[in-house]
Amino acid sequence: MDPTREFLGALQTERGASRNTLAAYRRDLATFTEFLRGRRRPLTVAAPADVVAWVARLRAAGLAPASVARRVSAVRGLYRFLLRENGVVSDPTEHLETPRPRRRLPRTLSIEDAALLVEAPDVSRPDGVRDRALLELLYATGMRASECLALRLEDLNLAAGYVVCTGKGSRQRLVPVGGRALEWTRTWLATARPRFTRRRDAGTLFVNPRGGRLSRQALWTIVGGWARRAGIRRTVSPHTLRHSFASHLLEGGADLRSVQAMLGHADISTTQIYTHLPSSAIIRMYRKFHPRAAGSLRAAEPRRRPA
Repeated sequence: MDPTREFLGALQTERGASRNTLAAYRRDLATFTEFLRGRRRPLTVAAPADVVAWVARLRAAGLAPASVARRVSAVRGLYRFLLRENGVVSDPTEHLETPRPRRRLPRTLSIEDAALLVEAPDVSRPDGVRDRALLELLYATGMRASECLALRLEDLNLAAGYVVCTGKGSRQRLVPVGGRALEWTRTWLATARPRFTRRRDAGTLFVNPRGGRLSRQALWTIVGGWARRAGIRRTVSPHTLRHSFASHLLEGGADLRSVQAMLGHADISTTQIYTHLPSSAIIRMYRKFHPRAAGSLRAAEPRRRPA
């Protein structure tokens, strides 16, 4: 059997890899095996020099460090699998140094802008009630877009005030839900959602007007559209609310481990990036004491809510 296909099958069954992850790994491994074919080297007998030459070609092609790192990770995973399953006698990636991608600081909203966004929908309309509940829940839990869209009715416990998120690798976690998000979710379930599910019900918490599951594209349109209506002059995505959730919790005094658990990060170093963002206290101190900060003070003040 094809070693690559065996590896991808193991990823799916053992780790619960998503379709997007499997597709990315399949593409990355295909480029590697094609490279080896050009060197007349079978996958099972590739040497460290072959892998080093492949990485050099990726860099020469102008790939970003993050893209190179992802491809190396796929190949390394493949050889570890083959070593475990007796498919190879040695791992040519064992001593390969993985390119380290530059870690960018996450872009967050201010607390004031986050409030403007979640309160922007027109709740006199059924879709506005849905959007208000959706935005409140995203900001209250820090869920990923895919996690929010996959939520089923049984994943939400309104009485106890928590939601069950299914994240990467099919790992589940409990995340508390704040009072306002619970209130608007109850309103959505009681008043607006039944109008959308008269003929069809996908069973997911958030549905489109035909009762089907809300799409990823629709979610991005909802978030970006209401951000513009709220007067926020920058691109805002569902992940912006996730970043803002984490940043605002840490700024308010939450401990890093708790935020890590709520975000579903496997490695705390991923959560630590939010500690590098300047807090509002630091910003206020800067504006107060820096001799050239006065000009930016008015621009950074919270905007009034649009009429």
